[in-house]
Amino acid sequence: MIKLKNTKPLKMSYWQEQIVASSPSKVLTGKETADVAIIGGGFVGLWTAITIKYHEPDCEVVILEQDACGSGASGRNGGFVMSWWPKIGTIKTICSKDEALFLGRAAERAIYELGEFCQENNIDAHYVQKGWLWTATTQAHVDSWNGTLKACESLGVKPFERISGEELRRRTGSPKHLAGVYEASNATVQPAALAEGMRRVALEKGVRIYEGSGVNAIHPGSPVVLETTHGAVNAAKVVLATNAWSAEIPQLAKLITPVNSSVVVTQALGDKLDEMGWVGGESITDSQLMVDYYRTTRDGRIAFGKGTGAISYGGVIDGVFSHDPSSIEMTRGDLLNTYPSLDGVEITNGWSGPIDRTFDSLPVFGRLNDIENIFYGIGWSGNGVGPSRIGGRILASLALDKEDEWSTSALVNRSCKTFPPEPFRYVGGNLVRNAVIKKERAEMQGKKPGFIEKVLASLAPAGLEDKT
Repeated sequence: MIKLKNTKPLKMSYWQEQIVASSPSKVLTGKETADVAIIGGGFVGLWTAITIKYHEPDCEVVILEQDACGSGASGRNGGFVMSWWPKIGTIKTICSKDEALFLGRAAERAIYELGEFCQENNIDAHYVQKGWLWTATTQAHVDSWNGTLKACESLGVKPFERISGEELRRRTGSPKHLAGVYEASNATVQPAALAEGMRRVALEKGVRIYEGSGVNAIHPGSPVVLETTHGAVNAAKVVLATNAWSAEIPQLAKLITPVNSSVVVTQALGDKLDEMGWVGGESITDSQLMVDYYRTTRDGRIAFGKGTGAISYGGVIDGVFSHDPSSIEMTRGDLLNTYPSLDGVEITNGWSGPIDRTFDSLPVFGRLNDIENIFYGIGWSGNGVGPSRIGGRILASLALDKEDEWSTSALVNRSCKTFPPEPFRYVGGNLVRNAVIKKERAEMQGKKPGFIEKVLASLAPAGLEDKT
């Protein structure tokens, strides 16, 4: 038996506060059976359910969600729909050139497919495809993308375009940007609206969704028995789509470490965005490991996030991953440093959220403890909005025993560097995080970081882009 702990609901994000569920939630009461039961109602769980129904409409699929669909990372991220081209150097280290090219193109194609999915299903997820700017905001980070561009060129693709500092400052409305590259395929969404739209589509396809129905225990067998507080599901196959919450399962805890990220949202800025010059709708990140990521919203706000990297002992999803004041203040400080003209503008919302970070920033899929009928897909590392569609395809193929390009992907059953057990993980993780903060603060001030900070910071897992 595998015991699970259900955590308290996270503080709602700005995105979630704007959403009204299309249908009332249902709590599991009594016993049910399913061909496939999915634990977790975020993007990965929903895509898996929808994909299974696409292939086998008569398959009985159940989703068990401890809170509400999209209440975890899926409804509280920055809403960046990105490709895997920024990580292509790492992808090349785990597979053949052909497979790397396949995964890179699949992740880029998923961005377009998401827009088509929203249009076909009348989902108003604020999908805007205006591209992404990868920037340097300090001299130490200029050309940090060169290794990635070289890796792309070795595969015969050129998804990035170099942008001059002058043009970059004009397009972003910030004097801090020194240089950058542009990837045209990327998009932004209102992530909670996307999750709610996917929930509706899944229900329309016959998926049974039970919210407020966290799984307390998994009993492996044939069938697998999933216990909740008020009921149980007997399932032929089980898919774990539990994101950072997977850290409470020993086998999966070795593969990921939950770290927090925080977002602040400004008041509606009216004509100020026009005055600043940020009118193209591009999403933006800088090149820090504790990355700054920011975009505009439909109603003229700036949503500004930072990978603040705070952790908890044992990876428990607690207040650090819901509303961490120090992380939110760090994020607000970076917003004002990037956009000094916004000093005095009201910050209307701020929240934190969990990221299930792997060492190399790529997800991993497999069978839990080599059990033939329990599958997992974890490790989205802060870039799951678009690639979760790929995750849904992989997990659907595994659950349906399909042998195809998804179930045989290099991301399945791959060998990953693991994290140490507690207390070494917590103590070491905080040492590394503090070193990264000191190193990047020095770099942002144009100073040379200390030797010890550089060494300790080099031990950190990969961030949004490849480590260089």
